[in-house]
Amino acid sequence: MVDQGRLKLLTGLVQALPSVSLVVFSPIWGGIADNYGRKPMLLRALIGGTAVMLLMGLVVAPWQLLVLRTIQGCLTGTVAAATIMVASIAPSEEVGYSLGFLQMSIFLGASLGPLAGALVTQVVGALSHSLVLGLRANFFATSALLAAAAVVVGWFAEDNFRPPAQRKAVASSLVPDFRPLARSKALWSLMAVIMADQIAGSITNPFLPLFIQGISASAAHVISMTGIVIGAGAAASAAGALAVGRFSYRVGYRRVLILCMSGAALFLIPQPFVHNPLQLLFLRVVSCFFVGGNLPSVNALIAQRVQAGHQGSIYGLSSSIASGSNALGPVIGASIALSAGFDAVFLTTAGIMAAAGIAIALFVRTRVVEAPAAASSRAAADPPG
Repeated sequence: MVDQGRLKLLTGLVQALPSVSLVVFSPIWGGIADNYGRKPMLLRALIGGTAVMLLMGLVVAPWQLLVLRTIQGCLTGTVAAATIMVASIAPSEEVGYSLGFLQMSIFLGASLGPLAGALVTQVVGALSHSLVLGLRANFFATSALLAAAAVVVGWFAEDNFRPPAQRKAVASSLVPDFRPLARSKALWSLMAVIMADQIAGSITNPFLPLFIQGISASAAHVISMTGIVIGAGAAASAAGALAVGRFSYRVGYRRVLILCMSGAALFLIPQPFVHNPLQLLFLRVVSCFFVGGNLPSVNALIAQRVQAGHQGSIYGLSSSIASGSNALGPVIGASIALSAGFDAVFLTTAGIMAAAGIAIALFVRTRVVEAPAAASSRAAADPPG
């Protein structure tokens, strides 16, 4: 008989270890990107992920999976690497749209991944008459997708990276350069927005099925309705990332960000008071739309305020904050739900979003451009905000 306590511990470690190692290594890889280029770092993440996923499909003991999951967080970080590269190569007037397109792809991948995994498991399991082989096939399929992405990036992506005049040694590059944070309240506020955004996106995960069960007329449709609410929210976030990124440059990234934070908070407040799942579905779709629009504007504001030679370290730090907050969100949600009830989780999330929006309004005012040569061109091209 399987030891349920040990099984739960191993499951928790498998989920947590990649986030922990990613939190540590994202700024390190970002610092190396500042000195040696963004494309090599994106290829490193993709090729590293290809190898680790392939090995995961071959494990025969739980400890092997734990080790590989830890290495996965150390080597990969494709989102951070892609963000750094997109922010560095996109024209100034298209940074928000390009980052929004990237964020939309991330949301869609995250929402379609579980469905694709289930289909792969079912098909391969049925053909091989083995559920284990069906589950292993997911690792091999993921490895193949990452390998294909590496080929596309290696063949088609162009990096306009120019090495710094005094390039650091590899060992020195392992220490991220966080000096821009020391003189910018705006950057601290943007990091707070990233934290709020990720917590808001994950804080309701542990109890959402129970909440929907409490407001449903029939328990028979709870599972399907939960899937619809979560799936529609992910689709709305993807749409928000693309739509907001499209016009944020013209309106001003700061204004758009304040609007998105306010909209998310406004539509989170009524959620604990709904009487049926359809009302919750509508409010979740609208609030997730605003939440999805946050990150493109945040990343575009970071690009405007950090010199090109420091963006890797700062985006690496933002990725660390995002990863840690995404892992922390369900813990916070479960703790609040146990102590104060489900309603308090929604209201706390709304408060977090509102507080982050206030921080943006107070501290994100002036803009710092990358270099003197860029200052004049961007001042002419960029609208205020």
